[in-house]
Amino acid sequence: MEQYEQTQELPAGDGPVVTAVPGIDQVIGRMRALRSARPPVGGAEDGVAVFHRVYLTVTETVRRQTACGAFPGRPAAAGLDVRFAERYLSAVDAEAAGERTPDCWHPLFQYRHHPGVRPLQFALSGINAHIGHDLPLAVVDTCRTLGCAPPDLEEEFDRVGDLLLMLEERIREDLVPGPDLLELADPLTHLFGSWSLERAREAAWSTALVLWRLREVPLLAEEFRRRLDAGAGLVGRFLLTPCR
Repeated sequence: MEQYEQTQELPAGDGPVVTAVPGIDQVIGRMRALRSARPPVGGAEDGVAVFHRVYLTVTETVRRQTACGAFPGRPAAAGLDVRFAERYLSAVDAEAAGERTPDCWHPLFQYRHHPGVRPLQFALSGINAHIGHDLPLAVVDTCRTLGCAPPDLEEEFDRVGDLLLMLEERIREDLVPGPDLLELADPLTHLFGSWSLERAREAAWSTALVLWRLREVPLLAEEFRRRLDAGAGLVGRFLLTPCR
């Protein structure tokens, strides 16, 4: 992946002055650039743009809160956040370049303009790929960089979980229709209730532990990762089943 350029200071509204957060600033700069680019991410009806818009908003919020001291802790927290985001950004870059993307992201890129898929489905498919595949790999990447083991990052992992909860809340606020539109018989109601963020987080942590144990058996580790990728892609495809 290309190196991110240094970005300018983000506005903090009426709150306290925020200081630079290395790494996170660069990720946000890259995400903002992708938001403005057409392609790879653009257009209100673009399913990738739906996920990207929500993810960017949440990342900007976390960045401001981190800079203001809302998430005190070790540098590993920011490192995990950045490596987590880089997995998604690498997939976007690969798709824009016409290269193969991870299987977990392929359904979202393939069906990004499908008229029968609703915005909520695009967002759920993106979250599924990001948690089911990217998050455990980001944990392993961070451990290798810092020379530690996954249990040493459990606090940071939980912090990323807080970010994911914010992401889910934002999706509920922005993308879930009101009670008058989302009726009990609506397939979207059942789809939204069939996927659990909490279960996905638990599975991601267990997967990270397994991948870490398999690091000394590269062939087996790669096979496990491939199966993980394929499984996340299958779930993502089901989440994008047209509802209209």
